[in-house]
This record gives sequence, structure tokens and C-alpha cells, in this order.
Amino acid sequence: MTRRRRSLLINGLLVVVLLGAGVAGYLVFFGSSGSAQPTTARTAAAQNRDVSEVVTASGTVQSSFSAAASFGAGGTVTEIDVKVGDAVTKGQTLAKLDPTQAQLQVDIAQGNLDAALAKGTGTTALLTAYRQAQLALQQAQDTLAATVLTAPGDGTITSITGSVGQKVGSGNSSSNANSSSSANSSSSSTSTSGFVVVTDLKNLVLHANVSESDVSKLKADQAATVTVNAMPSQPIPAKVAQVDLTPTTSNNVVQYGVTLALTKVPDGLRPGQSASVEITVSSANNVLAVPAAAVQTVSGQSSVQVMENGAETRKTVEVGVRGDQYVEIKSGLTAGEEVVLPQVSTSNNTNRQQPGTGSFPGTGGGNRNGGGFTGTGR
Repeated sequence: MTRRRRSLLINGLLVVVLLGAGVAGYLVFFGSSGSAQPTTARTAAAQNRDVSEVVTASGTVQSSFSAAASFGAGGTVTEIDVKVGDAVTKGQTLAKLDPTQAQLQVDIAQGNLDAALAKGTGTTALLTAYRQAQLALQQAQDTLAATVLTAPGDGTITSITGSVGQKVGSGNSSSNANSSSSANSSSSSTSTSGFVVVTDLKNLVLHANVSESDVSKLKADQAATVTVNAMPSQPIPAKVAQVDLTPTTSNNVVQYGVTLALTKVPDGLRPGQSASVEITVSSANNVLAVPAAAVQTVSGQSSVQVMENGAETRKTVEVGVRGDQYVEIKSGLTAGEEVVLPQVSTSNNTNRQQPGTGSFPGTGGGNRNGGGFTGTGR
């Protein structure tokens, strides 16, 4: 190959390399992202619609009534008259103990009372003896009545821990006693235990926890929608029944309990199932509203960008109900005005360099390989 031809070949290769470098630089700085082209502002018209603000929370389905019933006397179980799944009414007999010993105590106390009465009550000592005999008889009768366990309320038998022939002690001192049984009541079906547990499976509630920032927005009878995780296609209408006055704190997170009454219980719903809830805390119907993303609030003052004659103008507005999607505008706008929305990137490759911003020092950008450029813009 002659020296002249070799020189021409080398010069040609240099031209190709320079052209390739130029094209690559253009694509990096002005190319496929399309950002060199002017963007069109996204807008939405202010128009009338319904706006709602909701508080969201998660919780657990619970029974509105659950009670653990235990015998108020000790003895041997002679019969159990119900089984798990049976529906019972308040006062219905559930089980019995052998009453022989308790009946003997009643007979003895009655005899002592009769003897005291025969001696008369003419003196202080005789009157005291008579009253003591009366008290002893009443205690013996209460013990005899406590050998019969009755239902503390209407519901369904969800647990029986005893069996016929078992020896049991009397109910604990913290129980709520009646004439024939003792019971511990609770709104949670998972926190009770006893010889028999009765749970109301018809009147179910949802117990959820809300943040301290939202609790002030909650009031009794506010409408809510409950979605059970196991039944996502069956939203359940509900109402706020109670808001706890004292909070619970876990890992420095303060929350308040809220109980919601389910106004329509679907078939198959069971205590213990997890669910989410949306509580409507404020609403406005057929009011002027704009997308929530269009409203900026700084130091308590709200404003929007409005497109007028092709130019953007900021306007101060008075807002009402703030929903997740829309915000009520009480004043400052009229129906039909176009508010400017935040720009949404439509680039398919967000790692490419953007002209004027992006990957120069201090701008947090990067090249298409993930590394930042360290040069200065030209």
C-alpha cells in the first residue's frame, strides 16, 4: 500500500470516529429522552363533584359480646347440656355439678334457722343468733344454685373446656356473679376462657387502631366501609360505635382504638378475621373541586396554578373538604378554569441525561450505565 493511500485511509477512519462521537454526544445530551422538545402543561378543569375525606385503618373482626362462664361452686360435673355450635339464650342451663353436698349444707342451715327461731329473738344474743342462721342459710342456698351453670347472654357456644366426671373449683373472684353462675365478659372472643364460652356471632364489630393525628376527626355514627381480607369482593357497611379515650403506644407509635358496628354481616364472617376500614370523616356533595395534586399549601395558605391565555398564573384559593383525589374549592376559582397539574415523566429511559439538569455534580443524575458525569455542561 502506498504512503498516500495509507494516509487517506487513516484520515477517513478519523472522520468516521469524530462523526460517531458527535452523534453519541447529541444522543446523550439531547437525544432519546425527548426533553429538548417543549413540554405541554397537564391541566384539569375545575368542576362540580362529590368530595370525601376518609381515615383508613386496619383491624380485626370481633364479637360484640363474648363471655366465659365458670361454676360459682366446686364439685364434680354430672352433666353438660350443650355442645360447641349450639345457640343459647341468657339464663339457659349449660351444665350441672353434683348437688348432694350443697343440698346437705342447705338442710343443715335451715335446721339451725328453725332452732334459732324457736328460741325467740327477745334478747340481743338471741336476735344475733337468728340473723347469723339466716345468713348461713342464704349462703348455702347460693352455693346450691351455683352448681347449675347458665348462659351469661345470648350467643353461640364456641368453647367447652370441661367434661362429665371432672372435678372443678369455684369461679375466680374477678368474675361477674349471678345467682347460678359466674362469667367474665369481654368484647374480644379471643381473650376469654372458662368452662364454657358463649359468643355472639350475629352482632359482630371491627376493632381497629388509628393514628393520633386522625383520632380527633372521628365521631360516633360516622359512616365507614369495612373490607375483610378473606372476602375482598364483599365490602361491609359500618358505623363508628366508640373511640377509646386513652391510647396505646408501641415502638413510640401512638394509636387510639376505635370500634365499628357492622350494619350488615355477610354469611361466613367470623371473629378473628383481619380487615381494613375507610371511615368517612367529612364530605361535600356537588361542590367545585380540583385534583388534589393541583393544590399547594404553604403556611396554611393554599393556591393553584391556572392556565390563562397560554400562560400560567398562580391564584390563592380557599379549600374545604380535602379528599385523597379531589379538594373542595370554596372560593378563588370558577367552574371551567384549567388548573395546572404536576408534570409526569413519559421517558422510557429515565437514566438518560437531561439537558440543564440531571447528572452534573450536585444534581444527583447519572449516565445510562449508572455512573455520574463529572464534567461541566457546555
